[in-house]
Amino acid sequence: MKRNTIVTALLIIFLIFPHAIVHAQTDQPIVHAVLFYSPTCGHCEFVIEQTILPMMEEYGTQLQVIGIDVTTQEGRALFLSALQTFNLEQAGVPFLVVDDMYLIGSGDIPEQFPSLVESYLAQGGVDFPNIAGLAEVPNRSTGEGSSTTQTQPQNVDEAPQAALVPETESPASSPLMETPNTQFVESHNTHWTDRFAQDPAGNVLSVIVLIGMLISLIWVILFFSNKQTASSKSRSAWIIPLLSMIGFGVAGYLAYVETTHTSAVCGPVGDCNTVQQSEYARLFGILPIGILGLFGYVAIFISWLITRYGNKRIASFASLAIFLLPLSGMLFSVYLTFLEPFVIGATCAWCLTSAILMTILTLLTVGSAKAAFYKNEFHRTHNRSKAVE
Repeated sequence: MKRNTIVTALLIIFLIFPHAIVHAQTDQPIVHAVLFYSPTCGHCEFVIEQTILPMMEEYGTQLQVIGIDVTTQEGRALFLSALQTFNLEQAGVPFLVVDDMYLIGSGDIPEQFPSLVESYLAQGGVDFPNIAGLAEVPNRSTGEGSSTTQTQPQNVDEAPQAALVPETESPASSPLMETPNTQFVESHNTHWTDRFAQDPAGNVLSVIVLIGMLISLIWVILFFSNKQTASSKSRSAWIIPLLSMIGFGVAGYLAYVETTHTSAVCGPVGDCNTVQQSEYARLFGILPIGILGLFGYVAIFISWLITRYGNKRIASFASLAIFLLPLSGMLFSVYLTFLEPFVIGATCAWCLTSAILMTILTLLTVGSAKAAFYKNEFHRTHNRSKAVE
């Protein structure tokens, strides 16, 4: 009897006051945020898949996020506008803005964003941040042959319900599109000139270093191919361990940044965080480049010790190793330095420092390596001649 009475009362409430229920649903507090990201950024992918999307599923329409791709011209302009809002000269992505606060990186965002959302929901929600240009983001429709389509809100107070989805894919095929409240503006086909313009001063410096390395590489090839004898001793040999230790420090710092997902301390030129958060910061997507550099500089230092204190035969092979190791590092640095201005669109001063160190080490060791190589070659030829006789 009591159960029937409760059910009857609930039915009366639903029949008499349906508008009150609808009004309560529409009056739910909403937290609005903006996420600046890059499609080549592994940290961004981590934040989106491990934090943003799960939170969207948890909070539903109460959490709405606009994603802005900073590799596009419009996205870059909005990103610079956001940095100016917070009086920042530069910053890396992912860069999340909610209200008058910002969070950077795959460390701070997962740690702090959930509690911020809870706090703002308890306060009644929060509108989109006051970033100049965000409300005026124009609608962009694609024509024939374009790879994307997009619907943007004309007013940031309107919740973005449409997302950018490749025309050749269904929404379910993209992990960024699993919730209708998130809008990720993507453009993977930006021209290299647009990427170069994202960090002009740093990228010009990268090109200068790249040209210097290529010239050094050509000189090394010509020097080594010339069979004129070279001295196995160098007055600058003492610089090798010093440069190795400096390189170890640089690589160690990069390894720390890459493994802890912290923001790098950059100088006045370049955008280290964008480089370190790109997919090219890890070899085969697994091994951080900084750790690879650590092993390389340690191997160079050990080879130098062997050339100084090992027996003649082992020291001869170490003289070749101490040249081949930085040469390999130099060749790899040529590849990475090319990627920075023309593919990533940003330059890492730490990476350029390591590239320059590898180049100098290659130039310092090529003489002793050449002497050791032709000496061993002479002995092998002499022994073969004696065996024939």
